Amino acid sequence: MAAQDLANGGNAINAPAGKFAAVTPHASNDLGFVSRAIYVGGAGDIAAVDVSGNVVVFKAVPAGTLLPIRVARINAVNTTATNLVALW
Repeated sequence: MAAQDLANGGNAINAPAGKFAAVTPHASNDLGFVSRAIYVGGAGDIAAVDVSGNVVVFKAVPAGTLLPIRVARINAVNTTATNLVALW
């Protein structure tokens, strides 16, 4: 299932996030929405997948970081960070 982009309409991308959910990294399951940001609770790498399917690994992300990235999925492979939370 493709991730739904909730940044349009009345939910403007520059507005604060109104919803959030724990993220379980996976090889193929999208989040179900496009994030505004990812909170990183435990330090490590994050393999982020954008809406076009491009993967970028953010290396050595410190615990407590709020990455302002719009992702459709966090891949399990190459993700070592823990306690991830998606905001949208």
